[in-house]
Amino acid sequence: MDNGIAGGGIADSGTAGQDPGIRTILRRETRSSRAVAAGAAAVLVIAVCVYGLLESALRVIGQPPWLIDPQTAAERLVDLPAGIPPLLLGATGAVLAMFGLVFLLNAVLPGRRARHLLEDRRVGIVVDDEVIASSLARRARAAANVTQEQVMVVVSQRLVVVNVRPTSGVPVREEAVQSAVEDELRAMAPSPMPDIRVNVAVSGVVGA
Repeated sequence: MDNGIAGGGIADSGTAGQDPGIRTILRRETRSSRAVAAGAAAVLVIAVCVYGLLESALRVIGQPPWLIDPQTAAERLVDLPAGIPPLLLGATGAVLAMFGLVFLLNAVLPGRRARHLLEDRRVGIVVDDEVIASSLARRARAAANVTQEQVMVVVSQRLVVVNVRPTSGVPVREEAVQSAVEDELRAMAPSPMPDIRVNVAVSGVVGA
């Protein structure tokens, strides 16, 4: 396969010296949106508020609660952990902690798209990781003298992994593949430059 798909974008170190407007656009193109996480949090908060309003309204008009009376719920919260099995309490706490951690990490960590920036002082160049992987796979395939299906390249922010399955009876020089991929990557000049790891499978495939 030519395409390798990987998460993560690239740091903005290659944009130093560019116009501030271009740097802003490049930052926006390489960082993922938080709209999904923000929307999920908003929907969750709205749902809790609507439910609380519904239960309060039922209590005011003297109707039975839909699920649980607000006063009863408050009393149970105050009495915790009484009345709840420790295992259930621990599991509930773990689930809530996991959701909280997910939202916290989404808020604190910089989201990254599977894109890289290429060095250029005049214009901003954003390239998908799949495009970079496809180009590197072509060079690796030529250096290894194998078919398209025998090479897979995975590109991430800091690492390029090249997996090669040789043809049975035809040895593949790992150093030649490494050098070819390095030359291609150096010509692209992504910033920062990722490391390269070449894996040549022990078992080969039967040639056509």
